[in-house]
Amino acid sequence: MIMTNPLIKELIYMHLIMILMAGQTLAFMPFWSKSKTHQDITHDAILQATADVCKSQALQDGRNFVLPEPLTIMSVAGSCYAPDSAKDFQRSLNKIKHHNAWVDFWHAFHHPYHFDNESFLPGRQIITNGLSAVKYNVKQQSYQAAREELGKILHTLQDFYSHSNWIEMGKSEPYPNLIKPETPINNIADSETCKPCNSNVCVGNILEPVIAQQKLTSGYFGFSKPKGKCSHGGLFDVSSWGQGGINKDKLSSDHGYLHETAASVATAATKELLQDIRAAVGDSEFLRLMGLSQTSVLCFVIDTTGSMSDDIAEVRRVTSAIIDSKTGTAAQPSEYILVPFNDPDYGPLLRTTDPNVFKQQLNALEASGGGDDPEMCLSGLQLALTGSPPQTEIFVFTDADAKDKSLTSTVRALIEITKSKVTFMLTNIFSFGRRRRSAKAIDGQQQVSTRLFNPLNPVYQDLAQASGGQAIEVTKGTLSQATDIIAVTSRSTLVTLFQAVRNPAKAENFSVFVDSSVQNLTIYITGNSPYYTITSPSGVSQSSAELNGTLGLIETVGNFYTVQPNIAEQTGLWLFNITSTQPYTIKVVGQSEVDFLFEFVELSQGLHPSYAVLKSRAAAKTNVTLLVSMVGGDSVRPTEVSLVEASSSNSLKGTLEEVASGQYLVIFNSIPAGEFTVRVAGQISSTRSSDNTFQRHSPTQFQTSSVTITTEPVGTAEPGKQITLPFTVATNGSGGSFSISVSNDRNFDTRFNTSITLESGGSANDTITLTVPENASSGTDVTVTIQAEAPDGSDSNYAVLRLAVIAPVTDFTPPVCEAVSINANCSGNCNLSTWYLTANVTDGNGSGIQSVRVLQGNGNLNTTTVLSDTGVNVTMVVYNSSCCSSDLELVAVDAEGNVATCFKSVRATEPSTSTAPPVTTTNTTTITTTSRPTSTNGVECSSFLPVFLWLNLGVSLYQFMQL
Repeated sequence: MIMTNPLIKELIYMHLIMILMAGQTLAFMPFWSKSKTHQDITHDAILQATADVCKSQALQDGRNFVLPEPLTIMSVAGSCYAPDSAKDFQRSLNKIKHHNAWVDFWHAFHHPYHFDNESFLPGRQIITNGLSAVKYNVKQQSYQAAREELGKILHTLQDFYSHSNWIEMGKSEPYPNLIKPETPINNIADSETCKPCNSNVCVGNILEPVIAQQKLTSGYFGFSKPKGKCSHGGLFDVSSWGQGGINKDKLSSDHGYLHETAASVATAATKELLQDIRAAVGDSEFLRLMGLSQTSVLCFVIDTTGSMSDDIAEVRRVTSAIIDSKTGTAAQPSEYILVPFNDPDYGPLLRTTDPNVFKQQLNALEASGGGDDPEMCLSGLQLALTGSPPQTEIFVFTDADAKDKSLTSTVRALIEITKSKVTFMLTNIFSFGRRRRSAKAIDGQQQVSTRLFNPLNPVYQDLAQASGGQAIEVTKGTLSQATDIIAVTSRSTLVTLFQAVRNPAKAENFSVFVDSSVQNLTIYITGNSPYYTITSPSGVSQSSAELNGTLGLIETVGNFYTVQPNIAEQTGLWLFNITSTQPYTIKVVGQSEVDFLFEFVELSQGLHPSYAVLKSRAAAKTNVTLLVSMVGGDSVRPTEVSLVEASSSNSLKGTLEEVASGQYLVIFNSIPAGEFTVRVAGQISSTRSSDNTFQRHSPTQFQTSSVTITTEPVGTAEPGKQITLPFTVATNGSGGSFSISVSNDRNFDTRFNTSITLESGGSANDTITLTVPENASSGTDVTVTIQAEAPDGSDSNYAVLRLAVIAPVTDFTPPVCEAVSINANCSGNCNLSTWYLTANVTDGNGSGIQSVRVLQGNGNLNTTTVLSDTGVNVTMVVYNSSCCSSDLELVAVDAEGNVATCFKSVRATEPSTSTAPPVTTTNTTTITTTSRPTSTNGVECSSFLPVFLWLNLGVSLYQFMQL
């Protein structure tokens, strides 16, 4: 009776799994292992796909392209003429890989996410829905959301080749129907598929008729399975005990002898899906999705109230100077972001890759309104933090207090999650008695409000210090002297060698080792009249009293001091002695390819050892785990990773384990009680020095919490619909009434309970209801931040969720390409001859043609849209090219992202002209047309429909693509 109850069986099964998991030791697959992990497959496929895009772009531009060997982050970035974006490329790849691992962490027992239990149609729906979301996100330039979704669907796609019998059926190519929702997944096994296997290697346990008839099946995982079906296999699959399984997850799996083949096909399938995204969004947007075209970002959050006209003018000046000096160089910003704020309005976030458009946006800003003193500064900063790439340098210009101080904790949470640095340019410090005029008039008289300014706003100071940025106090007249920091700190290769905050102040000696890879060494000190002495590795010293000394020029404005040493030899140990009665900060930066990226992660044990990146503060009084990625090539190796107390120089060292090439798992058995930063020290192997020490510091300050917030996985949200977000709040401290606050960066309507009562050491569940407006565009992403604060206000934690707004897709039909005429006038000298093609592209009753572009080919493309006699929009295509470029691959994309890829190859020695119909040809020309189907939303795309075939004239025109 008990064992026939499905619920009881599931509970018993889960209990058994937990017992087994408790006895397991978790470790990532060592990088030297021959087994391939999801992260390996994703890494390899993205490098290959990105290199293909860069090769295509180079050939179209007439540049030589040498495929680097081996393919690495650094080599691909270098071959793509974007070496400065290697760190962003690494960061984007990490984001995708992290969310690939996330699936095993959160959906370990959800069969469709792994194609277990023959769940082929639900599994494909996960892929195709996610693929639509990725394309919509890229269209809205929501790259972070796109990377997260891409990582998730890649896991499911890759699992198909390990968990099904696709490889056992002799297949060596990807199954294209997995990314095409309108195509059938036929021949799913409807009867028994496996026989028991008691050996370690289960060769031949899939029934011969299943293979002979090409019946598709996958292993069942769980407590039981249908009679005669295959099991997944492995220690945690109870259904396989004494039976064996068919998974190929690693070399030691039941079908591990096929592991390498499955991994190879999974890599090819990953590339196929990436190619589909590339076709839909274009090469430039694909590279931005991968972070490869990302160099530096200029991000400004600007107060536009009445008193800010001088500040806005200065932002225009410094921005124009940066743009003019860097345009056309490797240091040119790849993105410009602007967030204005006033009162009560703020936003919208404006972004562009065009420097001239950004200048126009700045010129359009007008200083007006304001009235009372405080403004919506933190609301604007929240938009910038959620809309900018991670680790962006954000500059805030204001002369007013923050009216929205309730967002302080939210902004602090976003700073910790994004690791972005925020520098405040505060022009209120010396403006005592300044009057701000309101545009409001009462009784015909303009009202004037007067305010006295306090010294530096503590909210801005705390946020700057938490982010590793600066809080610079200047007058409006001296603002221009402080804005030089923007040009220096907005460089993509900027690294932090050291930083310290002393609040309260105390005299202290600091030491910083500068390695030979560092250029443009710069020291920043903030504080009210600190006295300091700087000593170089050679023993040369200069004090703050010597503005122009032996080390260089000390520039000072307000509370901000800049030192740029001009001595020739800067490698070695630098010493700093600072004495001050007021709080101060010191920060040492430079330019270098050597850096590190890291995430706080939670490890899981079980069927597939995995991890999830924390989206909240780590738990206090416990161990903490970091996943560290080194940037700068294989010669960079960390020897020590430490957590450094922000208020002192005390540090705790972690235990390092290399888990992949350049990637390390670092476990700390204890953690600082207060705020802390992350420091990495190591060695750089080079021809100049066999032992070159380096050190790098994370600018962001972190902290732990006794309060935890756990959120459940959420899908996408639909316009005009409500979505429920479940969460759990727990405490390992005292109980009571915990305050709950929820905010989002889109100002969507949010309903939630403002408090939760917990017992000491207890937990409670609750939900948030988020309503998405009907006019929200597909691809819009919304960042939801949940805060929980202890009853006495001494402790708090947060959880950050990112949701994509996606309207239901109704158009799954790809465009149709139809060749109209082809003319090849190719002679022996290809430089002196040309060929051209005309074609019509239509989308029938679909969403409409959005773009037609060249994916491969060096010719010229012109398009014109006309209305046909039947009322259908027709995009007329004319393409002409030198005969030296004989291949053409056209991509037609409709508004839903469905793709038709049309491929043509011309090989000719004599002139030939063909039309359809009639056809006129002369002499002998060979024109070959083939099809290379790709898809969007999982749709196989049609291309040039068959027009005619005249073999006797040597002209062969085949259809470009067939449904």
